[in-house]
Amino acid sequence: MKPTTLFNAGFRPFFLFGALYAVALIAVWVPWFLGLTSLEGAFSPVSWHAHELLFGFVPAIVAGVLLTAVPTWTGCPPLVGWPLAALFAAWIVGRLGVAGSAALGPFAAAVSTLLFPVALAVVIGRQIAAARAWRGLPILAILAALIGAQSLFHWELWRIGRSTYGTRLALVAMLTWIMLGGGRIIPSFTGNSLKARGATWLPTPFSRSDGAAMGLGLLALTTWIFRDDGVLDERLTGALLLAAGFAQAARLARWHPHRRLSEPLVAVLHVAYGFIPAGFLLAAWASLGGGAAFNTAALHAWTVGAIGGMTLAVMTWTAVGHDGRALTASWLKVGIHLAVTAAACARIAAALDPQRTMLLIPLAGALWIVTFLLFALACGRMSARGVDGRPPD
Repeated sequence: MKPTTLFNAGFRPFFLFGALYAVALIAVWVPWFLGLTSLEGAFSPVSWHAHELLFGFVPAIVAGVLLTAVPTWTGCPPLVGWPLAALFAAWIVGRLGVAGSAALGPFAAAVSTLLFPVALAVVIGRQIAAARAWRGLPILAILAALIGAQSLFHWELWRIGRSTYGTRLALVAMLTWIMLGGGRIIPSFTGNSLKARGATWLPTPFSRSDGAAMGLGLLALTTWIFRDDGVLDERLTGALLLAAGFAQAARLARWHPHRRLSEPLVAVLHVAYGFIPAGFLLAAWASLGGGAAFNTAALHAWTVGAIGGMTLAVMTWTAVGHDGRALTASWLKVGIHLAVTAAACARIAAALDPQRTMLLIPLAGALWIVTFLLFALACGRMSARGVDGRPPD
């Protein structure tokens, strides 16, 4: 792929290398977690895994989506060419900063990793301000929350050697993004698919009930962030998480997921979103006496299932749609979405059945690796071919 091809659209470098980095992350993490290998660095294995998932892989995919979508609805010129290459280089600097954190020291490592999200927020903020597209302010708020969470992560790592609140705040920011974005794109895509088949009973668009479900979800997640500090009663946290889980499940039901099982690339959006209420219910059970295993299961329902599945679905829709191709449900596209769903189920099962850790965690890791490696290969081929088989300009 030529450099001019790679940097002629915002999603190309970030989707391709974000997917490859997702592969590398788990290929390193699984044997490290199982004690089969060890790496030198300033990060413990768990801290490295959490940081590079939430502040390495996830922001790359967020960047690819925003750099493609925001210019579309603001009318601003997209970031391409050398400016896009410079932003991508900032992401690379962050990954190198983490890899060399032991030599760099905590301050330099933190600065290197914060360079990219700050630059991304500036780029997106300028486009929103230039177009006066103030409906994009929630996006900036989520980017600001991710920057704040990453800063808090490094401060906690420096002060106590591990991060609790920074990690949880980043996860809450990403779940908010999925609840907000999913609440708009899932009923929209489902409705378009149903209308194409002549249906008149369509999913309900974003409404006050969605806003109420999101508000309850944010309240529950806020109490979940502080669940270990002894200020909030665990039963109150559990009750809020339980209510939020049912509210999100009801929200998903209003989008008629059962009516789109025959359309795989619409169905995968519903399946990925389904891990949001599943995570709430698992976290609720942990707070109501189920034990720490259920909280670990909730974390991986949200990260592997919801974040992994939804980012993969959005990457597929964005990349194919931007290049003007029909979004057909090929065996490859369906297979990678099935694989990430199976990876999430295996990782949740590993949390709930620790006696089978040595089987289930490698299985989940292998499925995740296959998923994102196949997507990276498809993304690379698609970018090299261009629209309708022609090389991109």
